Amino acid sequence: MLIIPAIDLRGGKCVRLLRGDYDKETVYGDDPVAMGRRWVDEGAQFLHVVDLDGALEGKTMNGTAIAGLCSSLSIPIEVGGGVRTVERAGALLGMGVDRVIFGTAALEQPEVVADACERFAGRIAVGIDARGGKVAVKGWTETSEVEAVDLALRMQDAGAARIIYTDIARDGTQEGVNAEATAALAEALEIPVIASGGIGTLEHVKSLLPYEKSGIEAVIIGRALYDETVKLAEAIEISS
Repeated sequence: MLIIPAIDLRGGKCVRLLRGDYDKETVYGDDPVAMGRRWVDEGAQFLHVVDLDGALEGKTMNGTAIAGLCSSLSIPIEVGGGVRTVERAGALLGMGVDRVIFGTAALEQPEVVADACERFAGRIAVGIDARGGKVAVKGWTETSEVEAVDLALRMQDAGAARIIYTDIARDGTQEGVNAEATAALAEALEIPVIASGGIGTLEHVKSLLPYEKSGIEAVIIGRALYDETVKLAEAIEISS
């Protein structure tokens, strides 16, 4: 199972939010490129980047930091947050991003995601963030009545290469990923699922490994790496 460090960007800085609450922010550094190099040095093979400002504004807001990461790091990077148009996806890919993540647009403008999947085959993922099993959008500030699994199936049909699933109630809490819900989603799909939200210890990583057979191919880790309750190299070793 692939271990993917997360860099969340707000105002050009590396931050983490608690349960997606913009008022509960912890700043971990003001140099995203240095943070990215740290994860590469510790063995990361892939990097997950979220433009938190972009998620609220509906457009890329931390472009300078994203471009810096792409030009400075030797590993592939996926980026989400504020990607609402095919043109924005193309711009990020042109910047050097390996995979672009659509979120809100998957629910509100599915035809845009389908168009992007057709134009950039294999390079479009859909981030589905759920609160109580229902899809949340616009930087997690609004919760819809749509079930996460229903949206995931629609996006699979639209051509998405992967689904990134986050249980908002677990995000930033370090209480463990909602493995059962994530596995149930993965078993309903034919495309791979990436788990996100809640990893706090190596035991949490270990507990997720048996679900690889269900279709969970990777897990994103954020706060636990920054707080050093999980060492990236150790997580990579036990999951290899």
